[in-house]
Amino acid sequence: MAQKNLYIESYGCAMNFSDSEVVASIMAEHGYQSTPDESDADVILINTCSIRDNAEQKIRHRLKQLRGRKERNNELIVGVLGCMAERLRDQLMEEEKLVDVVAGPDAYRDLPKLVGEVVDGNKAINVLLSLEETYAEITPTRLNSNGVTAFISIMRGCDNMCSFCVVPFTRGRERSREPETIVREARELFEAGFKEVTLLGQNVDSYLWFGGGPKKEFGKLSEEQKSEAVDFAKLLRMVADISPSLRIRFSTSHPKDITDDVLYAMMDYPNICNYIHLPAQSGNSRILGKMNRTYDREWYMEKVRRIREIIPDCGISCDIITGFCTETEEEHQDTLSLMEWSQFDFSYMYYYSERPGTLAARKYADDVPLEIKKRRLTEVIDLQNEISKKKNAARVGSVVTVLVENDSKRSDQDWMGKCDQHIVVIFPKEHYKKGDYVDVLIEQSTTTSLIGKAVGYNNVLKEKVAQNAEL
Repeated sequence: MAQKNLYIESYGCAMNFSDSEVVASIMAEHGYQSTPDESDADVILINTCSIRDNAEQKIRHRLKQLRGRKERNNELIVGVLGCMAERLRDQLMEEEKLVDVVAGPDAYRDLPKLVGEVVDGNKAINVLLSLEETYAEITPTRLNSNGVTAFISIMRGCDNMCSFCVVPFTRGRERSREPETIVREARELFEAGFKEVTLLGQNVDSYLWFGGGPKKEFGKLSEEQKSEAVDFAKLLRMVADISPSLRIRFSTSHPKDITDDVLYAMMDYPNICNYIHLPAQSGNSRILGKMNRTYDREWYMEKVRRIREIIPDCGISCDIITGFCTETEEEHQDTLSLMEWSQFDFSYMYYYSERPGTLAARKYADDVPLEIKKRRLTEVIDLQNEISKKKNAARVGSVVTVLVENDSKRSDQDWMGKCDQHIVVIFPKEHYKKGDYVDVLIEQSTTTSLIGKAVGYNNVLKEKVAQNAEL
């Protein structure tokens, strides 16, 4: 089989980047070697995001940029993968006559065949969603890897029908991956030198495995069968047990599903990072109801209280949407006050972008003017920056443990890594190397990072885990 080159470009969430590594592995088995240089590629695949309109517009622009290359090389194959492929399959095939392959998130095993159809002179598409596909046995090809951190997908799809969100329609129903395959992948990464894994899912807290049975039948199981099931808290402990030197993160948590068992697992294992991404979306109960988030403002606040009660120094980040349908000025102020009360370490902030096919698009008028959405977003960003700056400044004088990941963007004489709370830390390289756990004394701070100097290697993780084992 003649080797050909594959170039994959990913947009959107961490799940998309993880999916691209699965695609690279599947294609490699059929003679396609991944290349970091698109000019060398025989096949270019764009893994897309549909969560907001500007994400889709960016990808459309990128496809138009590729038109010139395709005109100069009519053998070049261009494909669109992921959520945008699922949502706009027919349009993508017709627009600009540019796209040759369209494959949804559950059709990646079919990609070699689809590309083969294009070689034979046809367009090719597969956007069928699956109730079973998890790609569990595929070992991902780590793309653009720093050799230190890696993603592991633990489940696919989403059963939460938030009224603003297109994900359930583009990624299908929720299904969990067998825990043994997750632990095996994490162990193999650790043995290959990786020091941190992030367990990924649209809602990791609803992870559940009980011998392959459909999740909806869990309530029909006997108490003995339920006791043998693996939920997310048990999965966290299983992965953390691989080694005290393997750091564990996870994303994303839905506030309605994160349990005390998960928080106690984080407390018990020092190698499970004290950081939770806990999207609120709004601080107003009426708007949360229209968003179909299934909790109200007070319930969310109680969840934050519980996190900080069990894990006092836990970093918490948030998602915020401004200008959702019918949001009033007073309701926007509720979001600002929730942010002020919660003191998020950082947030991902956007104004509402109506997505075709969602409940909100079908049922509610997108009636908040764009200029008001943007003004409210600016207020949210300004407040978060103020909070982040103050919280980071409070860490000056403290010592944090940092996993060295890469050169700092500001200087190749400095290292960059993250502390337990997922905050970027920068410090001089000295004799330390990538993959080291280093204790850093924080001397300065900015809105987005901490700056300091190394005070030694960190061995606390190993000592604490040994103490837990003795107990």
